[in-house]
Amino acid sequence: MHLRMNPPVLSASLEDYLETIFFLSREEEKTRPKDIADRLHVRAASVTGALKALADKGLVNYAPYASVTLTDQGRSIASKIAGKHEALLHFFTQVLGVEASEAEEFACSMEHSIPDHILQRLVRFAEYTEKCPNFNANWQENAEEYFCRAQGCESGRCEKCRLVD
Repeated sequence: MHLRMNPPVLSASLEDYLETIFFLSREEEKTRPKDIADRLHVRAASVTGALKALADKGLVNYAPYASVTLTDQGRSIASKIAGKHEALLHFFTQVLGVEASEAEEFACSMEHSIPDHILQRLVRFAEYTEKCPNFNANWQENAEEYFCRAQGCESGRCEKCRLVD
C-alpha cells in the first residue's frame, strides 16, 4: 500500500524563499543564506527563520554556516512555483504587452494564489495567440490597442485578424 502525502501548506513568503533557493541553486554551485537575503532584500535573521521553517517541513537541508540545498520534495514544489511565475510573466509580457518590471511584480504576487486550472487556461490562451493566424496581435502602448503582427500585414490592422474598427 502506497500512502500519498499532501504537500505542506506554505505561506507566500515561504514560497518566495523556496523559489529563490531554486533559482539560486541553478545559477550558483552553492546557495548561501546571504545570497538569499540579498536576492529577496531581507535581513539575515529573516532568512534564518524561513530556512528553519522550510527545514522543519522537510523542504530544505539547512544547518547554520552551511550552504542550503533543496530536498526532492522541496525541489518539486519550488519547480512548480517557478513554472507558475514564468508562465504568468510570459502571459503578461508577450500576450498583454505589460512592461517587464511591472509584469515581474504581478507574476510574483499572483503565482501564490492562482489555481492550476486557471493558469493552464492562461498558458493555453498564450499559445493560441502566438500560433493562431486569426489572433496574431501585439499590444501597442501608444495607441492603447492591439495591432496585427501577421506576416504580410503591412497596415497593422487587417480583416484576417479581425482587428479592425
